[in-house]
Amino acid sequence: MGRNRNGLRPMRPESKLRPDAREQGGETFKEHSMIRSPNMGRRGLIVATAAGLAMPSVLRAQGAWPERPIRLIVPWPPGGSTDAVARIFQPRLAEILGRPVVIDNRGGASGSIGAGEAARAAPDGYTWLLAYDTEATNQTVMRLPYKALEAFTPTCLVATGPLALVAHQSTPYRTYQDVVDAAKKAPDTINYATSGVGGLAHVSTTLLQQKGDFRITHVPYRGGGPAVSDAVAGHVPLFMSNVVIISQHIKNGILRPLGVTTRTASRHVPGTKSFAEQGVGDFEAPTWWMLMGRAGTPEPILARMSAAIRQAVQDPEVRQKIEEQGADVVASTPEEARRFLATEIDKWGGVIRSADIRADG
Repeated sequence: MGRNRNGLRPMRPESKLRPDAREQGGETFKEHSMIRSPNMGRRGLIVATAAGLAMPSVLRAQGAWPERPIRLIVPWPPGGSTDAVARIFQPRLAEILGRPVVIDNRGGASGSIGAGEAARAAPDGYTWLLAYDTEATNQTVMRLPYKALEAFTPTCLVATGPLALVAHQSTPYRTYQDVVDAAKKAPDTINYATSGVGGLAHVSTTLLQQKGDFRITHVPYRGGGPAVSDAVAGHVPLFMSNVVIISQHIKNGILRPLGVTTRTASRHVPGTKSFAEQGVGDFEAPTWWMLMGRAGTPEPILARMSAAIRQAVQDPEVRQKIEEQGADVVASTPEEARRFLATEIDKWGGVIRSADIRADG
């Protein structure tokens, strides 16, 4: 099993878990030693002591975490792929941690609303974000009040998978080349849907158009759930999506796959070549899901969550369910997750700037 370009490979079920040291994405929370100086009188020492006692529970949480339910922000509406992946591993993760894991869907603005809320959370280990690939593209598409690599500590790249360009069964498009030919004859007349402006589905389709010298019209939706509903109903002829939310519709023939964004053909879409295999140069754009904690979360908490999420997604039943949805479990270390995210931000930032893709946010 080879590595992809980010140097990652899907972990095998028998791989042993080890909580590795984390790289912090921002400033860590530090205790202040109350050393009495010549200039500190009795009153000053009392004030300093009171301030220390009033500090948030971040420091106290290290020993007993978790003591209460854990909030998992899913920055997309129910019915999308991120929600689906979260709900697959949620019960096992809660079982391992010994506390409920409560999914909080905060959709809107291509995932940036939920991510922004997670970025404002206290770094106490009780709020986590299951980020989608848009977390990388949003860094360039939008003017965000935070930077992902500073606001968060990437904790685990949970899974990756192919995006697939699919056509409704009623359309005349049998191959990717059919779309290219039709678009060249009548530019901007063919619509394609994605889960939102500036997401990987949008940006990767933009790159396909640049490489193929054709133009089709983007129809962004507020999440994968609404988009797949219209695609299945035939209201939009083409849909670029992760396979997680369209695999069943591909199997029953309603949606016809024309190409996948992995470097080579994917086992999750049998009989469909990758775009690279269809002559689109050096093209690769896997979709992904990553668990991230707030920067500054105490190291012992990060270590425990890292081990717990890796154990959860490598559970045979959980792994099978995720892979049945059209994704491959990776279960990376925090260091691997951070490198992966940094690479994605840099890679797609260049495409976004060249195409002048922008979104309100």
